[in-house]
Amino acid sequence: MVAFYLYCASFITYAIAVGGKRWSNRKPEDHTRRWGKIGFGLAVTGWLAHLTFFFTRWYGGGHIPTSNMYEFMTFLGMAIMLAFIVIHLIYRNMLLGAFALPLVIIIVAYASVFPSEVQPLIPALNNVWLKIHVTTAAAGEAFFAIGFAAALVQLIRVVDFNGTDKAAKRSQFWTEFSLFVIIVLVGFLVAVFAFRGSGYEASFSQEKTTIDDSGTEYTSVKEVKYSLPPIVAPYNSETVKFQAFLGMKEPLFEAPAWMNGVNAGRKLNTVIWSVIAGLVLYGLLRLLVRKKLTAAIHPHLSDIDPDDLEEISYRAIAIGFPIFTLGALIFAMIWAEIAWSRFWGWDPKEVWALITWLFYSAYLHLRLSRGWQGTRSAWLAVIGFLVVMFTLVGVNLIIAGLHSYAGAE
Repeated sequence: MVAFYLYCASFITYAIAVGGKRWSNRKPEDHTRRWGKIGFGLAVTGWLAHLTFFFTRWYGGGHIPTSNMYEFMTFLGMAIMLAFIVIHLIYRNMLLGAFALPLVIIIVAYASVFPSEVQPLIPALNNVWLKIHVTTAAAGEAFFAIGFAAALVQLIRVVDFNGTDKAAKRSQFWTEFSLFVIIVLVGFLVAVFAFRGSGYEASFSQEKTTIDDSGTEYTSVKEVKYSLPPIVAPYNSETVKFQAFLGMKEPLFEAPAWMNGVNAGRKLNTVIWSVIAGLVLYGLLRLLVRKKLTAAIHPHLSDIDPDDLEEISYRAIAIGFPIFTLGALIFAMIWAEIAWSRFWGWDPKEVWALITWLFYSAYLHLRLSRGWQGTRSAWLAVIGFLVVMFTLVGVNLIIAGLHSYAGAE
């Protein structure tokens, strides 16, 4: 919690560095430098608190804290902060923190959605190669996150918001949409914590039929609990408990038949609430600034050289790529051979890790060999990190597989 609040204070300080320079009595560069140094100091202090949490939990739990979704996401947030510190020390860009810190804050807040209790390791996870695999893979993804932040700033910086041609409107739309996706993630957190704080709860009994290899049919009934008002009920279920919300006394519809997993309906319900909360939050922000959010941010980035941002994004990805290659592929294969007696098994997480690696391989190839620089390179960095986030969140929580994290339910 100390780390989280220090990260929030650091972000506010960086926001002052970006947005307050026009109202400062100092020269704009002096104002930015002063507040940027304060923001960086708070970020480093927060990271040291985060590091203290990591090692004390490791000592108290008896194993490296990356074994469930809560631990992994908090570790990823810490790794992103370390990547930001490294890139900042190389380039001394005072404004990158205004866009890197929100990522860390969102990821740490997202981690707190999951159960935080220390859980014992199953035998397959109690191996040194797993520790090496997970930590190095997360470190590589952390540098991809910094590359994403720099690329997004670059895109907002170079968009022509006065242009009316098709190309300009397309650029305006997609940069705004990229920011909207981040706001939807924030909306998810707002919805979860708001209803959790109010003590909302609903539950359903769901009947599920399975057929084994011999053709025998089994029927089981499981209880599905919701912490968000059920817009969508689980497939083939009956209501056990329902708290009315805004006049809604029953779910609006049932999940389709093909979504017959025990938690499929609840996950769809969560996605719908995330979009609703994101739209409300986005609408409030639009009312506040009375223009597109990217158009409101754009004037404050006029002092930044977009070529510098493109170089930062490329350098961060270039550092992260070999680390990710070692962690997500090579070390992962060694652990898979030890745990499951095979190097590769086409598990969903393995497939998406390979897709991520191939995407960033293409990014580096196109940038170095084909001269894809500027906005094309920036868009690849943004899309690449969206692939990373789907690999981390979508595969872990939606697609069942051997890599589904404990605590993901």
